[in-house]
This record gives sequence, structure tokens and C-alpha cells, in this order.
Amino acid sequence: MAQVRFDHVYKTFNKVEVVHDISIDVKDKEFLVLVGPSGCGKSTCLRMIAGLEEPTEGEIYIGDRVVNGVDPKDRDIAMVFQNYALYPHMTVFDNMAFGLKLRHFPKDQIKKRVEEAAEILGLQPFLKRKPKELSGGQRQRVALGRAIVREAQVFLMDEPLSNLDAKLRVATRAEIIKLHQRIQTTMVYVTHDQVEAMTMGDRIAVLNGGVIQQLGAPQELYDHPANIFVAGFIGSPAMNFIPGAKVGTVDGRTSVILEGIGKVEVPQIYEERARAAADRNLTFGIRPVHLEDVNLVSANSNHGDIRSAIDASVDVVENLGNELQVYLTTGGKNIVATLDPRAHVTAGNKIRLFVDSDQIHLFDTDTGEAIF
Repeated sequence: MAQVRFDHVYKTFNKVEVVHDISIDVKDKEFLVLVGPSGCGKSTCLRMIAGLEEPTEGEIYIGDRVVNGVDPKDRDIAMVFQNYALYPHMTVFDNMAFGLKLRHFPKDQIKKRVEEAAEILGLQPFLKRKPKELSGGQRQRVALGRAIVREAQVFLMDEPLSNLDAKLRVATRAEIIKLHQRIQTTMVYVTHDQVEAMTMGDRIAVLNGGVIQQLGAPQELYDHPANIFVAGFIGSPAMNFIPGAKVGTVDGRTSVILEGIGKVEVPQIYEERARAAADRNLTFGIRPVHLEDVNLVSANSNHGDIRSAIDASVDVVENLGNELQVYLTTGGKNIVATLDPRAHVTAGNKIRLFVDSDQIHLFDTDTGEAIF
């Protein structure tokens, strides 16, 4: 196995810079996810590791070796593509064995590796079938198996689940996680789906416009986003943003004042940062799960009093059984709240929402950077 390192990598196509000064250290046996919207440069980064694209500037390392200019076949990597790239005229066994045959592996070793990979992926009953006789999930497992038999230093996966239906994506996602735990190989995984990123990665690199916006563990990105882009991209439903926030003192406490909406007390650990940013153009952020109907928040709970609250009008209520997804309007802004199913909310009515002040975020609107 091996680490992968980007050292100040740039990539330009026809004078258009698609990757800007990327520096990442992917640790040995780590599962790193590159996530971002379409066109952010994540697949280009993967293709540069594979050798399908060459960096315009900077160096890429696999292990201790600089691989700039090294042919893909000599990089000891295995790649899984979005479209599976299976040979339709070959059986599952032959598809998985094809790369080994090209490298003139002995027949007994090919058979052993393919059977071991088939056992890991539950493909033993399908080894004599052709791709057209398989479901989408089974074809994806064959593509994974073809990578596994290579026993490469690094696995690269480019949106491998995007062609699957929602239920199958969840199941295959779990299979890939278990696969990584079992074979302990360095994996770099590209996706536009933040749910895949959050559930699969040891660390996540969020890209936008060819620039890494933040790199860290999933919970770190969720709890402490570096900027408005990361805050809005990570988490489902997305974080609510209310621009035009002011910092002031109410009843002797530092608070975020949302004109025509309400006020939210600032946690003590962030009071100094909030006061220092009082003269800036500010945006308030709160995740839907950190809002609740004030009537359900007990007065003697660990939330303290219920002076951190906002008023809103209910537009739409979606009952998901375990929770209510409520779409609201407050101060002319649209927000979403994920409420307890016991909450009594009806479209067209008013509601007062408790805000968990320990979970609030404040951003500089002009720069997008997080204040806390």
C-alpha cells in the first residue's frame, strides 16, 4: 500500500485553470473522498493520479515516487469508473481476470485471485454469466472485483454509484466501506453526493472552482465548516442562511439579532469573536436539525431558557414518519426545519422555533469565511 500526495498541483486546459494549487496528503490505507459540484475539478484530480492527465504544474507522488510522466500501467493503481467499462462478450470471470492475463500472470494465480475477489464481493454464483445477465449493482461489483484482483497500491473510484437507483446505492455504499475495511488499501473516491462523502470517507476534501475549500474528517466539516460554501454543501437538508445579521447586547448577553425574525444568544466561547465582527456584513447560519418547536422544549432541559427563538410562517409540512420536514418563511427568507413528529404544525400557521444556540454559525458575508 502507499500514500498519495499532491504537491502544489495546477491543471490548465486551453488557458482555463481547472485545478488551482492543490496540496493533499492521502495517508496509507486511508479512504479519502473528493466531493464538490460538477466542474469543480475533482475528477481531474483523480485522473492525474491515474496518469490519464498530466499536471500543468506541481508534482504527484505515489509512495515516495514522483509519478509525473509515468505511464498509467506503471503506477500500480486500479480504477473503477462510473460506467463500469465491462466487456459485454466476456463472462464475469474473464472480465475480472482480463488485466491479470494482459500482465501474463500464471493461470493458477489468476484463478485464485478472481475466486478470492468473488468471495469478498458475493459474486461466486455469477462467474459464468455475462454483464447483460447481471443487475446494475452486480455489474458494479464486477468492476470492483476487477480492481481488487490487481492488488494495487491505490484504488481510484470515479462516481462508481451514480448509475444505481437510490436503494442500491445505499447497499453498494456499505459494500465498498466493508471492502475497504477488509482489504486495507488506500482509496481515493470522487463523488458529487455529500451523503456518500459523509458516510464513506475517513476524510473529505471539499472542492469548488478547482480550489480545496476545506479538508478534514466528516464531523469536523459538519460541525465547523470553514466557509459558507462548505456549510451549505455538507449536510442534508442544507444549512439555513439568514443574511443581514447584527451582533449586539440584549439583556446583558451578546446576541445575534435577526431583524423582524428574532434573536439568538451567542455561546460564551464565541462571544469575543462575535463582538470583534460586529461591524462586518454578517450572515447567520443554523442547520434544520437544530431548530425545534418551542412547545416541545422543556423549560428544565439542558438548553436553559428559551430566549433564543425565531418566528416563522409554515408553508409546507412533509411527514416522514420519524421527523417532520417543515418549509417556512421568516423575515422574507425561506428556511427549513427538521422537527419532532409530535410538533403541531400546519401549513398557513405561525410557529415559534427554538434555536439551539450552541449550534449556531456566523459568517462574513463579503468573504464567505466562518467567524464561528
